[in-house]
Amino acid sequence: MPLVVFKNTVLFPIIFGIISMVISCAGKAGSEKVTAESLKQEARSTKPKDEKNIIVGANRTERYLPLLQGKRVGIVANQTSVIFKKRREKREEKEDNLYTHIVDSLLALGIDIKKVFSPEHGFRGTADAGELVSDGKDNKTGLPIFSLHGKHKKPSNDQLSDLDIVIFDIQDVGVRFYTYISTLHYVMEACAENNIPLVILDRPNPNGNYVDGPILEEQHSSFLGMHPIPLVHGMTIGEYAQMINGEGWLANGVTCDISIIETKHYTHNSSYSLPIRPSPNLPNDQAITLYPSLGLFEGTNINAGRGTEFQFQRYGAPFLNNEYYSFSYTPEPNFGSKYPKHKGETCYGVDLSKINAERQFTLKYVMDAYANATDKSKVFNTDNFTTHAGTAKLQQQIESDKSEAEIRATWQEGLAAFLEVREKYLIYD
Repeated sequence: MPLVVFKNTVLFPIIFGIISMVISCAGKAGSEKVTAESLKQEARSTKPKDEKNIIVGANRTERYLPLLQGKRVGIVANQTSVIFKKRREKREEKEDNLYTHIVDSLLALGIDIKKVFSPEHGFRGTADAGELVSDGKDNKTGLPIFSLHGKHKKPSNDQLSDLDIVIFDIQDVGVRFYTYISTLHYVMEACAENNIPLVILDRPNPNGNYVDGPILEEQHSSFLGMHPIPLVHGMTIGEYAQMINGEGWLANGVTCDISIIETKHYTHNSSYSLPIRPSPNLPNDQAITLYPSLGLFEGTNINAGRGTEFQFQRYGAPFLNNEYYSFSYTPEPNFGSKYPKHKGETCYGVDLSKINAERQFTLKYVMDAYANATDKSKVFNTDNFTTHAGTAKLQQQIESDKSEAEIRATWQEGLAAFLEVREKYLIYD
């Protein structure tokens, strides 16, 4: 089935006066090592803005409205699925002045949206990580919402039976175990099996400037990683959809008819600051930049900031050496984390909230925590760590006291092969 990629370089006026948004960007980072000296906190630098206005696919309504008119439409969306009006001028400026949700906008334009499909964390992005989300009804629009992170991960034939076309518009962060790309896979598969075209409104990947980490091994595939790709894949949702099709990863060799509405003025080296948290525990640029590295703690018994206001900007546990670490904190239930690890217990570890975080993946934080655990048997939740890492080898290498350089050397052949494959599906420089 055909692939259509729209590359129009002119943004026509939009009916309701939307203008492009200048996005502040993640900055050029300095390196830091986990030593006593590096744990002294630095003032967070002001991050530079991109020189060009990045225009996300959702804002390019002139490219996709003609595809929707007169059609019965389904949409895969969450709280990030918005059309921007302008950039934030003042910190206290109301969100309603900055953007409108795409569902609200399309309904106002007379598009016949029949239903919404929601990914992990739900349509409004409030559910905890891994929490099962039930089907429901959107209070604002009255539209039925079908959860793709509950009893079912894939739209059913019945749910698609009254649709002519589906839209996919979700902000991703470029990490294999961030489940939105797994949702993309199942949506593409369902659409292909039902001969329904899929329109993908592309958005920047804030970690799109690099590819790194171990390749997922087939025997460890799960919803946290379905495909043989590195932990950090360096692709946008649109590019990744092309790879899913091109590599024949959909069941029974089906191919999804996709149309990609490109993001304008974006390259893989662009800095991009997400104006809306993509999930409850990624509250800011710092967390998103550190997430590829600190996300591995999800497969351990070490807290990565859940239950604090600095999610994925710190790590700690009661069994880390309190004589080595001067920093401590106590996780408590909060938005996005009803049951944080070590709730109510003092956790000793490292605060990364004010370092100049580099846009790169590193094992040093996980290795540091393991090296300074008073009881190393408590560190790994082996099955979960393997699922996140995509391989059982990484835990074995860390426990064997291999250096990061030695561990990285074992990834290089797989990374080189992936980069060759990836090149075929890139849309952006």
